[in-house]
Formats: sequence, structure tokens, C-alpha cells
Amino acid sequence: MPDVPDEFDPFDQVSKADQKIEVYIDTRSYNKEMTIISGFDENVDLDDLSSKLKTKVAAGGTVKDGNIELQGNHLHRIEDILAEEGFDNVEVQR
Repeated sequence: MPDVPDEFDPFDQVSKADQKIEVYIDTRSYNKEMTIISGFDENVDLDDLSSKLKTKVAAGGTVKDGNIELQGNHLHRIEDILAEEGFDNVEVQR
């Protein structure tokens, strides 16, 4: 039997695909745009996912109140990036 990593959970991909993720833009002080990603279950490692997203869009960001906040407007790329991470049900508000 092939070695399966201890952290492998076949239900992880199923739960990611079932989550309804919402992505929208929020304008902060000085008219700075923030891409807000919300709708994650409590079992998602938001710090790890946030780090991956920040690297892929080359922007700063944070995790706040169960949401991931990225500096700038990344609506054009974020849906594809989240799909790569296993989140198939993503609603982008343009």
C-alpha cells in the first residue's frame, strides 16, 4: 500500500468544494481597495491560505474576523487561484 501522508484528508477537498466563498471589493481610507474573501468553514487554515494568496497576487494582506483581506483589487485573478486551492464554489461580486 502506498504511503499516504498523515495530514492527507480525503474529506478536505470535498469540504472545500462545498463551501460558498464570496469575493468582493471594499474601499478603505484614502480610497484604497481591499479584496475581501469570506465564507470559509472553521476547518480551513486561513493563515496558510492567506499566505499562498498573498504570494500568488504579490500583495500584502491579513486575516481578520474569519475573512482574508488582500491589499488591492484582485477580482480578475482570485477565482482561478481559489479553484487551484480546491474551492470550486466562488462567487465574485464585480
